[in-house]
Amino acid sequence: MSAAFYSKPWYHGSPLRITILKAGSTITQDRSLARIFSHEPTFVSIDEGGLIKHNGKAEGFLYAISGKVGTNDVTPHPDSRMESGKEWLTLQPLEVRLIGPTKIVRGEVLSEAEIAMLRKILEGQQPGKLRPP
Repeated sequence: MSAAFYSKPWYHGSPLRITILKAGSTITQDRSLARIFSHEPTFVSIDEGGLIKHNGKAEGFLYAISGKVGTNDVTPHPDSRMESGKEWLTLQPLEVRLIGPTKIVRGEVLSEAEIAMLRKILEGQQPGKLRPP
């Protein structure tokens, strides 16, 4: 990845109030995805138009990483089922700045039928290969 890639803003979503993000936490440059992660979903689906749906139930908080993020700070998430570059793991603690609270948006919540379909897809997929319905 280029230096320009790392210079873009990084985000983290959590149901907790924090000031320091622990090493091993997930961050992303996709602000909407970070907001979804704040709801603690077990399923996340991104359609071809970019609509993100999830089954999270917690309200939470959206954070921005405060300092610069470089190649020594993050690594691609090894178990991500999203497109390459969406999910990253922190390699060391990082300071965060609270952007604000998050609320669950009804239109973004996966139905039971959608969750069942995702479960079926996952049964035959390997990490990094999931393509949502």
